Amino acid sequence: MDHAAEHSHVDPALARAGVVRVTPIIGLEVHVQLETRRKMFARCAATPQDHEGGRGREAADGEDAPGDVLGGSANAWGLAPNTYIDETVLALPGSLPVMNRGAVEKAAVLGLLLRCSIAPVSRWDRKAYFYPDLPKAYQISQYDLPLCFDGAFDIPSLDEAGVPDPGRGPTRIGIVRAHLEEDAGKLLHEAPGGGGGGGGGRMIDHSIVDYNRAGTPLLEIVTQPDFRSAGEVVVFARLLRAACRDSGASRGILERGHMRFEPNINCEIQFADGAVVRTPIVEVKNLNSFRALKAAVEFEIAEQPRRYLADRRVMGKGAKSTRGFDDARGVTFVQRTKEDADEYRYFPDPDLPAVELGAGRVEELAKLVPEAPFDRFVRLSRELDLDPKDAFAVVEEPGTARLIDRAADLAVAMGVDRGKAGRASANIVLQNMQRRANELGVGPADLGVAPGVVAAIVALRADGRIGNQAVDTLLAVDTLAQAEHATASDPRAMLARVEAAARERGLLIVRDEGAVARWIAEALAAQPEAAASVRAGKPQALGRLVGEVMKRSGGQADAARVREALLKALE
Repeated sequence: MDHAAEHSHVDPALARAGVVRVTPIIGLEVHVQLETRRKMFARCAATPQDHEGGRGREAADGEDAPGDVLGGSANAWGLAPNTYIDETVLALPGSLPVMNRGAVEKAAVLGLLLRCSIAPVSRWDRKAYFYPDLPKAYQISQYDLPLCFDGAFDIPSLDEAGVPDPGRGPTRIGIVRAHLEEDAGKLLHEAPGGGGGGGGGRMIDHSIVDYNRAGTPLLEIVTQPDFRSAGEVVVFARLLRAACRDSGASRGILERGHMRFEPNINCEIQFADGAVVRTPIVEVKNLNSFRALKAAVEFEIAEQPRRYLADRRVMGKGAKSTRGFDDARGVTFVQRTKEDADEYRYFPDPDLPAVELGAGRVEELAKLVPEAPFDRFVRLSRELDLDPKDAFAVVEEPGTARLIDRAADLAVAMGVDRGKAGRASANIVLQNMQRRANELGVGPADLGVAPGVVAAIVALRADGRIGNQAVDTLLAVDTLAQAEHATASDPRAMLARVEAAARERGLLIVRDEGAVARWIAEALAAQPEAAASVRAGKPQALGRLVGEVMKRSGGQADAARVREALLKALE
């Protein structure tokens, strides 16, 4: 897409001021809370809202393996503040930080997915300014030697309606760096767990600091200013969330703060006399929904040219500011002037050794890197002939994508053509299973239906053994999911199990031509008006006859064959 052409139209009020073009220049910082059992530099367990069953317990060995994800979802509201703390989190005298190796390796896996270089040696720095919610009064972060750097993340180019289009190729977003750091705590102005107040807590006449979140591992991903629209920013954020979840780096639950987005926005303004200026960069802080991210970026793109015409401020040292976003009003508001890097007084942390990942370990971690979201989007669109919106929705749910892929592979092993296997598996997952998942408020992969069951249904449908009306019934047979464990190495055995279940429930299509002919004769006798309408050239009445035959067959006839046979009989 021609980004410049996309934004060549300007507001009439700006045009009257001589503005002929406004080009947004947008970068993005994303804070990803890594999924680990313990905090980044402390032995106490990670944030309580994400891990149930282990209040205050320590990780057994003080480390997390790259694929080690603690399940569960305890109530994030109503937990007592300062429950998940220890002497290191509180920076008590004599306490020293110890690095969580698993957090480093999870970050490296995600960095490889972002096509970053992994530093053979990186180090920890202290970032100092006043943190009321970090007892040390500094943050342990990485500055000049980050773990991951110089990467790129492809997103689909957008069509004129802002929809991802697999036929337009990728839009490449450069990744400057992805560095590790610890999270801060949180200032609370109402106490959790009581009644009253909009946040579910009891009102108090003072503020408190909750250190439950302090010290949790964060990976801060910083992009190049390669975005030119709010739509591109949101597509990137959605696919990055999918990458975090698919790689096991983070659960990516936005309402729990697992990912927080901070767009950096300014505009290049071109005037009719040839003058070109750039507005000061605005960083909008702590956005934790895609809707808020889109609205904040769109507001700044529209507002910055007006701001410039009012104050004539341009980009330069000390001109960068941070703003919050008022979700209710859809506007940003000033928070403070943004510090430049030298004002943070970075210096190497003397209590932590350098991080060294050897080439051999990086090669091992590379084996854990899943398919890139853009590549999956293109593959699903082309191989499965999915609508781009459906393909993008599947990519956003890695569990759904894996279910479709596994079912398609097993269907091929059961004798189904590759293209048909993929499309049919996707249809069952995105239609039959998605309907049930929507009723329960979960994803299709959470229903407990085994991929082998989906594959067997695909194979039976391809062979004409069952009709479409049998699909939902077979998906609901609980014993089939259990049977897959016993037949995992033998797809044909799973096919036999599902076929037997269909036979027990009378779902197998009857191939007896005599029986079909008898049902058709009975249907024509029962529906003479419909038969006459079809003979008179009104084919829409044929549906009533097909329905009558299916009713008399108990759903065991093949509707397509019945339709053909009815037309011949009516001739």
